[in-house]
Amino acid sequence: MNTPNSSPAPSCHSGCSPDEAHSGGGAQGALRRAAHVKRALQLEYFTVAWNVVEGLVSVWAAIIASSVALLGFGIDSFVETTSGLILIWRLRAERHALDPEQIERLDQRAHKLVGLSLFLLAAYVGFDAVTILVGGERPEPTLVGIAVTTLSLAVMWWLARAKRRTASALASRALEADSFQTTACLWLSLITLGGIGLNAALGWWWADPVAALVMIWFLLSEGREAWRGEDCECGGGLPPG
Repeated sequence: MNTPNSSPAPSCHSGCSPDEAHSGGGAQGALRRAAHVKRALQLEYFTVAWNVVEGLVSVWAAIIASSVALLGFGIDSFVETTSGLILIWRLRAERHALDPEQIERLDQRAHKLVGLSLFLLAAYVGFDAVTILVGGERPEPTLVGIAVTTLSLAVMWWLARAKRRTASALASRALEADSFQTTACLWLSLITLGGIGLNAALGWWWADPVAALVMIWFLLSEGREAWRGEDCECGGGLPPG
């Protein structure tokens, strides 16, 4: 929130460059920005740690239950881990005042790899989901999957709000884009929970691969925006913090 007699922070949608620094009020402005960068790094460290644990548990549970929706969710967690590591590197580079043009070039290359990974994941999930639907292979109910996706809903909600607030304070396009990705993860959690939950509660085995097919839209949207280096609007709808 802006204090009286201070100029408002530039909007991330008004054409500012990625991670554009506030000119601020001299030393105080620099100190405030350093504190926001530290907060952003803490959020990204937590994101990476969470996604690694979430991915390992989800993939393990998916293999046991033969759940394509949960498997796609788990693999996406590892892709999001890569995206989080890219942003950590970017924030640390800014912290140490490295060449911004070099940072931007490397950042674009890295995000193209993330985008390609999401395209490949979408193709795999789509093929596997259709194969299960056609073949009538019935995934088993998975209480572990239900637990991890339920917990993920709460964690992603909190993370997306915290990242959006910090991105606004930093006028950082990169962090704001990451907050949209986190929101997309929230929707992926909800879709996956819906599929595996219906299978567990009502025995609707087909809900699992159908949830995986719905997931493809989010994966392709995230992949497209990562490839273009733009903000992902696919997970919109989260109230501002």
